[in-house]
Amino acid sequence: MERADLRADCANCFGLCCVALPFTASSDFALTKDAGQPCANLRPDFRCGIHARLRDSGFTGCTVYDCFGAGQKTSQVTFGGRSWRDDPATATAMYAAFPVQRQLHELLWYLADAQNLVTEEPLRTELARANAETEQLTEQDAETLLALDVAAHRAKVNALLVRAGELARSAVRPKPKDRRGADLVGARLRNADLRGVNLRGAYLIGADLRGADLRRAELIGADLRGADLRGADLSEAVYLTQFQVNAARGDRSTRLPATLSRPPHWAN
Repeated sequence: MERADLRADCANCFGLCCVALPFTASSDFALTKDAGQPCANLRPDFRCGIHARLRDSGFTGCTVYDCFGAGQKTSQVTFGGRSWRDDPATATAMYAAFPVQRQLHELLWYLADAQNLVTEEPLRTELARANAETEQLTEQDAETLLALDVAAHRAKVNALLVRAGELARSAVRPKPKDRRGADLVGARLRNADLRGVNLRGAYLIGADLRGADLRRAELIGADLRGADLRGADLSEAVYLTQFQVNAARGDRSTRLPATLSRPPHWAN
């Protein structure tokens, strides 16, 4: 699967993130809605009526969210282009299948990163096999997706991702630091040398990472909400996603991997 297929294509989606997912009134969302209830801003053509002013309207969470392309896959492949509006009988299954599809697409994103990092056999072959298996799962019908033990599949793939991450980080430092799950909320890490550091699942909410060197740092599951990445180098960060980048703060001097886009709401 190409990287382009792992990016949201809202034009070919039935507004699933605006319907299937629940919102809670907060700093991220201006209203509360239940799962399965269409957002009040969703237009008949499945586009957002306030897309150009989401952040100003109190919907910051919408500008952060990324489905990894699961929306269009669920809409056009799993349900063959039949929308929940045109065929209401599909709604319940579609809303349930979408989160499963999103988890699979997220795994495909990480597997693509891992395959670019690793040249060693047999790990590279194992990663390719896991990628093919996961991609095949995304092509299945809704019944098969809903019966899938996603947690078990994630655990199996994660074991490979851990090995690939360790190899990538050890290439920078023989004994890279392990800060998995570390509480670094609001941490002062300006200009810090974090090359090769394991930051899996670390809490970096509001952390000052200005000018920090995060090349080959492993960031899978790291919470970067509000983290200041101005001038930081994430060009070779391991397992970084658009979702994480969207949640952080940055500017033109922030270096990102070529596979990610600079969020439009970042400072110039």
